[in-house]
Amino acid sequence: MSDAQQHDDGPHEGPIKTPKQLIWAVVASFVVPIIAIILLVNYVAVGSKTGAGADGFSEEAVAKRLQRVGSVEIRDPGDVAALRSGEQVYKAVCTACHAVGAAGAPKSGDEAAWAPRIKTGYEVLLTSAIKGKGAMGAQGGGDFSDLEIGRAVVYMVNSAGGKMAEPALPASAAASAAK
Repeated sequence: MSDAQQHDDGPHEGPIKTPKQLIWAVVASFVVPIIAIILLVNYVAVGSKTGAGADGFSEEAVAKRLQRVGSVEIRDPGDVAALRSGEQVYKAVCTACHAVGAAGAPKSGDEAAWAPRIKTGYEVLLTSAIKGKGAMGAQGGGDFSDLEIGRAVVYMVNSAGGKMAEPALPASAAASAAK
């Protein structure tokens, strides 16, 4: 008889030879996956997280979410020291467009572009600056007093070769400044 025939006709043997080994194999087939799952869950759940949102409940993150959105500034319109100069207003708001000539704004210092505007006079330029004109919003998008806007207009006109005098303080402000 050949080996192939003897192998096919004989009893099949496996790694489990006794009932005790069978019980251990069945128990291990249930316990080992459960232990593996528990270890995997602990690995994932425990430890510091470095991914997005991992620090969502830290003191810094909570404080950042609860920070103030805005603030209230109370100014006395008669306080001459609190008023900004024309250059300060220009640098704060006007440079965004007038420094590069964006949206058709005349460039600062460009005498040819400013000449026809200067001829219209201070009041027309001030009205355009306060109310807005073309793509420019009211006050150029800033929040300044009319006097501060007037100072910025004079600053831009004079930087383009104009000879305008700075606007005078209102009577109440001039009286408080004299004290």
